[in-house]
Amino acid sequence: MTRILGLDPGERRIGVALSDPTGTIASPHSVIDRKSMDVADAVRAVCIENEVDRIVVGLPTSLSGGEGPAAKAAREVGRLAAEATGLPVEFHDERFTTVTAEAALLEGGVRRAKRRDIRDKVAAAVILQSYLDRKEYPGDGTRPPDDE
Repeated sequence: MTRILGLDPGERRIGVALSDPTGTIASPHSVIDRKSMDVADAVRAVCIENEVDRIVVGLPTSLSGGEGPAAKAAREVGRLAAEATGLPVEFHDERFTTVTAEAALLEGGVRRAKRRDIRDKVAAAVILQSYLDRKEYPGDGTRPPDDE
C-alpha cells in the first residue's frame, strides 16, 4: 500500500500532510515555505521519500461553492504537483480547515508562536482526513455493508 499526500496551499506557505499506508489516518508532515523553497522540488521529494501514489489539494471555495483567486492559486499548485510527480491530483473542499486546525491547536494548549509554525500542516491533515473519510463513506456518508 502507498500513501496519499495532502496539500493546503497558502500565499506564503503550503501545509503538507500524509496518510498512513492504509489510507485511513492523516498526519501533519511539514510546511513548504514558498519564498525559500521550490514547490515542485519539495512536493516531488516528499512523494518519492514516502511512496505517495496520489495527491489531494485543498480547494478554497466560497460558501456558495464558487471559486475565486485563492481557488485559482490552489489549482495552480495542483498543476505544479502533477507535473513534478506524474501523480494524479484531486481537489477537495477546504472550507473552514484553517479555523478547525487553529481551534484544535488552541484546545491543545499550543502557544501562539508554535501555532503559527504548525497551523498549515495541521490544516493539510484536516483536509486530507476529510478526503479519506469521504472515500471510506461514499455517497450518503454511511459505511457500506461488510459483505461488499
